[in-house]
Amino acid sequence: MLEASRNAKAALREVMIDVRGVSKSFPTRDLGMVKALNTVDLTIHGNEFFTLLGPSGCGKTTLLRLIAGFETATTGAIAIAGLDVAALPPQKRPVNTVFQNYALFPHMSVAENVAFGLQMLKVPAASIKTRVAEALDMVRLGGFAERRPSQLSGGQQQRVALARALAPKPRVMLLDEPLSALDLKLRKEMQSELKRLQQETGITFVLVTHDQEEALAMSDRIAVMRGGNILQVGEPREIYHNPSSRFVADFIGESNLLPGAILGRNPDVTVSVRPEQIAITPAIEGRPGRVKGEIASVTFLGLDTLYEVALPDGSRLRTRTREAAAPLAEGEDVVIDWPDTVERELLN
Repeated sequence: MLEASRNAKAALREVMIDVRGVSKSFPTRDLGMVKALNTVDLTIHGNEFFTLLGPSGCGKTTLLRLIAGFETATTGAIAIAGLDVAALPPQKRPVNTVFQNYALFPHMSVAENVAFGLQMLKVPAASIKTRVAEALDMVRLGGFAERRPSQLSGGQQQRVALARALAPKPRVMLLDEPLSALDLKLRKEMQSELKRLQQETGITFVLVTHDQEEALAMSDRIAVMRGGNILQVGEPREIYHNPSSRFVADFIGESNLLPGAILGRNPDVTVSVRPEQIAITPAIEGRPGRVKGEIASVTFLGLDTLYEVALPDGSRLRTRTREAAAPLAEGEDVVIDWPDTVERELLN
């Protein structure tokens, strides 16, 4: 057990994907060029679950496709496991990709779908049978080998796609929004499955998603992207509690962004306070607090209740609190407060 832990930590220090000065431009219909990536630098380690997170059009899928070899960089270099892959086609790179569209062959059985990539790699037949069985066991579909994709649920089809990608034993698994077609409950289950598979195999997983909650739940580290740039790279807790910019604070989870000034320094700052860090109590004469307000709306979320509070200056704050025995009501006067330690001052 100790040796396995040491090996895992050593793998985590290994540079698995090294992106240096990579940019990518695409031609437009008017014969111009549009830049999808702006001189990106990024290091992803071995045995790491890494997520590229950002809104549509931020460049995250373009970066994934460059790593996979489906696109060629305009400038810069990409190395995988120490190997410059610029001249290598996708099938020669030590990576496999799982897409949003599972792309299973409907006329093939589950086992045949998983075996297809191995056959293209000319793996011996005896080894193919063993690897298919191992891959299906990893995704908990050992008893489904003879079924056709049409006989499977969406979640089971996703598992087949994962098994097919795992069977060749790649160094890197690239995941292009693979859970977006699943319903909420199934998506949660598959998040746990993906994390389990990454930990069990030690393969470096690189996920592309626009779902902040998904990224926070699954990742060892996250790169937040916008407009072809990487704005911040860090562990989920670091990015959530210490965002580097107003955009990151607003994009990762919910945040109250308040105008502020630092006396004697930069007057143009934004103060970020998370809704769950705000205390809200009924207004009572003499009760201390930062500001008084009025409950503008109440949204019951099960475990939590979301309150929107109208402030005297016309602005609004959102707070999330555990459901109380006597919940607050719309129109009720309240006092809100938060400790100085949870404030984050962000340059605009």
